Amino acid sequence: MPNFIAQDGTRLAYHVRGRGEPLVVLPGGPMRASAYLGGLGGLDAHRRLILLDLRGTGRSQEPADPATYRCDRLVDDVEDLRVHLGLMDMDVLAHSAGGSLAMLYAARHSERVARLALIAANPWALGTPATAEQRLAAARLRSDEPWFADAFPAFEAWLSGAAGFDPVIAPFFYGRWDDAARAHDARGDEETNEEAADRYGSEGAYDPPATRAALARLEAAVLVLAGELDGGPRPEVARRTAAAFPTAEFAVQPGAGHYPWLDEPAWFVRRVTAFLDGRG
Repeated sequence: MPNFIAQDGTRLAYHVRGRGEPLVVLPGGPMRASAYLGGLGGLDAHRRLILLDLRGTGRSQEPADPATYRCDRLVDDVEDLRVHLGLMDMDVLAHSAGGSLAMLYAARHSERVARLALIAANPWALGTPATAEQRLAAARLRSDEPWFADAFPAFEAWLSGAAGFDPVIAPFFYGRWDDAARAHDARGDEETNEEAADRYGSEGAYDPPATRAALARLEAAVLVLAGELDGGPRPEVARRTAAAFPTAEFAVQPGAGHYPWLDEPAWFVRRVTAFLDGRG
């Protein structure tokens, strides 16, 4: 397993899939091991995916200082990976919570980002994360689904803080609740470092005004892609994320949830490769 040593001595692992120009991939969760990303629906047929296991997840070592799980502290790990790979600059794809890490990296190391693809990125770093109301509005779009009647009350209770996460709500995160989605969802708990997830967005992690100011000067090409049925973020939230960049492409994948490469792999790969190849 390829690995490198971060500035604080923590050994970090990454996985390589496919061939071609490298694409550094930052996972979400937060703090979920990169295995859930797989080959991103076949994107690995077009790019060499460099899938980072964030510290304390997957094959990466737990740090001596748990405070380094905080999102802004993880920026140094991404930069250390770039140096390890010998890249002057790099294309970056980030999913979900990883989008905030990618935005903080781009804000601090703008000259090192060539292209940035934000996939279903919940924009905590911009101070505009998905709200409970937005998530419920997206959930109501699924009212015709056979699982909706059981899942929606549990979803409301979870969002209000009245109850913990109930596995019955998992279908809301997928465009189709089929066998592939069930298998993908079943892996979630075992791939996530819960302690690290709690620290990821802890106090001091984000400075939205400073991040917005830095990203407003970013020269890199940016794609913000949202799933039509996703609640975190809704397409309208993702559109506002795109507006934080001087020039950004915005796309909504029809019928997709929070994992668009599972819902319609061909559409996802076609749109992302067009962006990465500069074809819009």
